Amino acid sequence: MKRLYTAFALVIAMFTATAPGAASLDEQLQQAAAAGDAAAVRDLLGKGAAVDARDSARRTPLLRATHGNHVDAARVLIDAGADVNAKDAIQDSPYLYAGARGHLDILRLTLAHGADLTSTNRYGGTALIPAAERGHIETVRALIDAGVDVDHVNRLHWTALLEAVILGDGGARHVEIVKLLVAAKADANLADGDGVTPLQHARRRGYGEIERILSAAGAR
Repeated sequence: MKRLYTAFALVIAMFTATAPGAASLDEQLQQAAAAGDAAAVRDLLGKGAAVDARDSARRTPLLRATHGNHVDAARVLIDAGADVNAKDAIQDSPYLYAGARGHLDILRLTLAHGADLTSTNRYGGTALIPAAERGHIETVRALIDAGVDVDHVNRLHWTALLEAVILGDGGARHVEIVKLLVAAKADANLADGDGVTPLQHARRRGYGEIERILSAAGAR
């Protein structure tokens, strides 16, 4: 009778461990990272969850944490060896996403742990280009200091300087970004696919301060 009870208990335990709907360690890690629960992330990694496990969209736990700008959870994952360059199904990586969204603390963590400065997003752009477009001043500064190519051209035939002018609002943030790019020796005459230069775009939009900065840099 005792043996029968023991066997029955083992069967129940096995069924419970593999019951439909039960989240695996990797799935739990994804959920904890997305929620920014650094303590749970650390605990699950200690239990054997894969640090670079992928979800159905090919996102890693680190990318999920980066989406929410969950710095502490991201730090735990990076310290555990998470790949800061692992891309999802739409070609975002923790490094590229942090740069594009201005998540400066996570960006700095990725830069300190092997970020590929030449990696590009689905538009063929480096992290610097969307950072410039969206007016993330300190992010642009960090990426320039890290050595990202300031004249990289994406599939739209735009550089960071062109995007700062074309897609920016001409306000204080984009003025400062244009200053940073010019100071970093960005080519002020590198035109778009139609041959229109940053200066010409600034004039068309009435961005007087940007026009003055570019003219002083020798733009035509």
